[in-house]
Amino acid sequence: MLLRQSEVEKILIVEGTSDKRQVKKILNEDVEIICTNGTISLVRLDELVEELEDKDVYILVDADESGEKLRKQLKREMPNASHIYIDKMYRQVADAPLKHLSTMLLSAKIDVKVEYLE
Repeated sequence: MLLRQSEVEKILIVEGTSDKRQVKKILNEDVEIICTNGTISLVRLDELVEELEDKDVYILVDADESGEKLRKQLKREMPNASHIYIDKMYRQVADAPLKHLSTMLLSAKIDVKVEYLE
């Protein structure tokens, strides 16, 4: 889960690898995607806060109890992060339609492939 040293300015934090795969399909810009695997230790969270202090951080987690718990934890530690919410009816980022995800990412000013907006 270490970040590679690069010029990537946008960081997207998701819960799982299936979320990461789903989002990667629609991205049209270089965004570093970090998976928490549902939970994150305080040690790893502190490391992330330090590593990401000069980056644009976006948080996209599931619309369920564990996702909201993780969102609250990240919100406390990274108050400047932008939060992207999927519609509660989809519950899981990995299960949300690509068009819906594309619209949500675009509204957060993350460039997506046009074909997923149609």
